[in-house]
Amino acid sequence: MSDAPVLVGCSHGTDDPAGRAAVTSVLDGVRARRPDLDVREAFVDVQQPEVADVVAEAVRDAGAAAVVPLLLSAGFHVHVDIAAAVADRPAVASGALGPDDRLVAVLVDRLREAGAAPGDAVVLAAAGSSDHRAVVAVEAVLDRLRAAWPHGPVTVGYGSAATPSVPDAVAAARAASGGGRVVVAAYLLAPGFFHDRLALAGADVVTGPLAPDDRVVDVVLDRYAAAVAELVAQTV
Repeated sequence: MSDAPVLVGCSHGTDDPAGRAAVTSVLDGVRARRPDLDVREAFVDVQQPEVADVVAEAVRDAGAAAVVPLLLSAGFHVHVDIAAAVADRPAVASGALGPDDRLVAVLVDRLREAGAAPGDAVVLAAAGSSDHRAVVAVEAVLDRLRAAWPHGPVTVGYGSAATPSVPDAVAAARAASGGGRVVVAAYLLAPGFFHDRLALAGADVVTGPLAPDDRVVDVVLDRYAAAVAELVAQTV
């Protein structure tokens, strides 16, 4: 291992085995790409260990830590839970994974894989947050997806907290298209509770989640590099 800060990949946590495997695959991809790094997994809910405990241990072991939220938008967990975990320590947290053009490219590939066709109405489905900053970030992804997928209307729906809900967005998209096909583009990192609910939203097709994908690994490594640069700047 190098003297670089420990990379702590922090996800929400899930009871879904496939979801856990997808998130782990991202960190395994980071380890394969950067075998010199000490990469550790942490969570803000559902699973253990908690991010504050992992950061504290990483600082004891290596002197510094950089947390990369394995979250697509920066809501409560980034601004509160993860921020508290790095406070008053030689540790820093990066921004969330999104918005990022590489994630939009993965969304486009997932649409193609699911058989989305010109003229289909697409609903970008995000987990949702009561934090307006997270909603703004999803709307930025929506704008980029519209530019990257010019084959039909693209709107947005949320799994919780924000509006419209995914079922409402699907119903509106179908009405606007005169009863045509509606495809949900899952803006979710991994399978789990929210992705399961998309199957009940009334769409004709639901895409797979973003992970596993090498481009997600690329984003994680870039967020880590930015966090390390910030940590270095703080110590100068």
